[in-house]
This record gives sequence, structure tokens and C-alpha cells, in this order.
Amino acid sequence: MIGTLLGGIATSPCMRAALRYGAIALAVLLFLLSLRRTGERAGRLAERLETTEKANDVQRRMLDAAARRPRDRNELAERLREGRF
Repeated sequence: MIGTLLGGIATSPCMRAALRYGAIALAVLLFLLSLRRTGERAGRLAERLETTEKANDVQRRMLDAAARRPRDRNELAERLREGRF
């Protein structure tokens, strides 16, 4: 029953053209949805990279500040006297 209906649809030239255009439209739609998903994924990755770069920059500045700190109380007092703190 179903086979005869599908066979009848496939033999009609108008229906064949409609099926062909439908398949093309479906392929284009799936391609556009795939592009959208890829764009969203790329956006998330770019945002993650930006956040990581900001965190690394903050950590680097903290390490630089820690490297310049006075070693002991005497060095701190000397810096304060000289006005270099």
C-alpha cells in the first residue's frame, strides 16, 4: 500500500520536481543551521579566551607586584625614608 503510493508519487514529473526542490531546501536549511551552531561555538570559545587572557594579566600583575615588595621590615623602613614606596 505505502509502496504503491510512493511509487505513484515518484512517477509523476511534477511530484519528482517538488521532491527535488524539497530536498534542496532541506539541505540548505540544515547547512544554515550548522553554520549558526558553528558561529555560536566560535563565539563561546572567543569569550573564554578573552576571560582567560584577563585572568592571566591580573595574575601576572600580582606576581610583578609581589616581586617588587620589600623583603623585610628594615627594607620597608628604608623605602619609606627615601620615599620610594
